[in-house]
Amino acid sequence: MSLVQQCYGWFHKQTQDALLSVLAAGPIPKHVAFVMDGNRRYARRKHAPVQQGHSEGFVALRRMLEICLKLGIKCVTAYAFAIDNFKRSPEEVDALMNLAEDKLQELCQHGSLLHEYGVRLNVIGKKELLPERVQAAARKAEEMTRYNDRAILNLCMPYASRDEITTAVERTINDALNEDRSPESISEKDIDDHLMTTAAGSPPLDILIRTSGVKRLSDFLLWQCCEDTQIQFATTYWPDFGLLDFIPIILDFQRKVWSQSR
Repeated sequence: MSLVQQCYGWFHKQTQDALLSVLAAGPIPKHVAFVMDGNRRYARRKHAPVQQGHSEGFVALRRMLEICLKLGIKCVTAYAFAIDNFKRSPEEVDALMNLAEDKLQELCQHGSLLHEYGVRLNVIGKKELLPERVQAAARKAEEMTRYNDRAILNLCMPYASRDEITTAVERTINDALNEDRSPESISEKDIDDHLMTTAAGSPPLDILIRTSGVKRLSDFLLWQCCEDTQIQFATTYWPDFGLLDFIPIILDFQRKVWSQSR
């Protein structure tokens, strides 16, 4: 690395840290979720293989996770792989599974970002659909970070909100039957308590961000998106998403918090 590159890297880090310090002086969300959309279109725009788009998407996740942690955000949830994504070509699915296995191993290594910031990793979804090697990597990553207690990273893979809600309702009913409770005693809170995100210790969702300009939720955190959740659609493709895209979203959140407190 040349001296010019080193100087640029230092200046970029100092500038970013200064911006984050200013932002952190205001109200900060506890829980932010990302629909990481646009990896394939990003790759096509670059005339690169689709796998490169997904790989650079992971780099973006690491970048945004660090930004969130520096801001003091306690929980980040990322839509890494939808159950419906298994319908893609076998080649793309296999490449995504290879990437998931590799990055899960990388995430939990000693000295990694998760250990540096005390982040506990939860892999959320219908994990039995994953290849055994990816399930093993997920179990190991969760085990190696289980005692980290400063922040949470939820990786949703393979996930669908309808599946999460259905599973929560089934478990709620089974618990009620086992406890000999009447159907009338089942409450919204009972179902909420059985959601995968709740079981993982996640606070209520403050902000949901979808990148790439597409304006739909795609079966992601439908129950968690309540009247207090701020939903933001960014036009930037996920691999390009960074601090400059994130700042207006945080400022908007802060404006709404301040206006509600008046």
